[in-house]
Amino acid sequence: MNASKLLSAAAAAIFVSTGAMAAEISEFRIGILGGENASDRLRSNACIQEHTEKLLGVETKLFAPADYNGVIEGLLGGNLDMAWLGASGYAKVYLTNPDAVEPVLTKINEDGSFGYYSIGFTRVDSGIENLADMKGKKFGFGDPNSTSGYLIPSIEIPQAGYTMESGDHFGEVVFTGGHEQTIVAVANGDIDGGVTWADGLGVWEDGYNSGALRKATDAGLVDMTQIKEIWRSQVIPEGPIVLAKSLPESVKLKVTGMLASLPSVDPECAYGFMAGKIKAIAPISHADYEIIVEARKRKSQ
Repeated sequence: MNASKLLSAAAAAIFVSTGAMAAEISEFRIGILGGENASDRLRSNACIQEHTEKLLGVETKLFAPADYNGVIEGLLGGNLDMAWLGASGYAKVYLTNPDAVEPVLTKINEDGSFGYYSIGFTRVDSGIENLADMKGKKFGFGDPNSTSGYLIPSIEIPQAGYTMESGDHFGEVVFTGGHEQTIVAVANGDIDGGVTWADGLGVWEDGYNSGALRKATDAGLVDMTQIKEIWRSQVIPEGPIVLAKSLPESVKLKVTGMLASLPSVDPECAYGFMAGKIKAIAPISHADYEIIVEARKRKSQ
């Protein structure tokens, strides 16, 4: 069943608790991608846990593995029922087992788009203005399974003429472990530059409207006036919220409807869950990620 049908059928049941669900599933398990520390991730998703427990009438558990692969393997192994993945993470799941999950919803930006960017950045006082100035410098990437934190930069930066191997153009290329770690490492001067994600809307000083920079700004981890943008990717399709295909259809309908209504029913929860200001949480399908699936396939060859 595609996402629009799921959403339409669920509309009348949004945020309505039902004890019937308990007979179909005994618990509901949500995986949370890395990108910020585990306690903040759990805090941002606590309201989703509460809404889901009320909706389904079963215990809902949150899992915040140390890296992206922990969520990916949890979905592939049947140990998770839901996650908000990056496009690259979804591509990895799909290429490993196309029957594991189905994309149902995604974040819609305030301007109606559903894209975002990989943003290269450095300290204001670094003397670095662009990728050319990163020659001999230490460049940080978040996670090998991150779309904006690795996959897209690893394709587009070489296309701009700069290979990704340590000791070539860049003095050292490292993985920091996640978006928050990259932002803090650049702000502290531990690395010279890094990449993270943002919708590119709003103002730089706020960390844009949504994304890792916005989350870090809200948490007081970075002063945006002390860092600056030096590179930006082409637009990237926003990652999907996925549900395990093995879930009963009635559960998928309920959860999809609940999440789609979140911005209007509980905007504060939607802000934390979706990493900042958004317009909506709307239907999406596999077709919207075929370009990323193909890019990931080529990268692994």
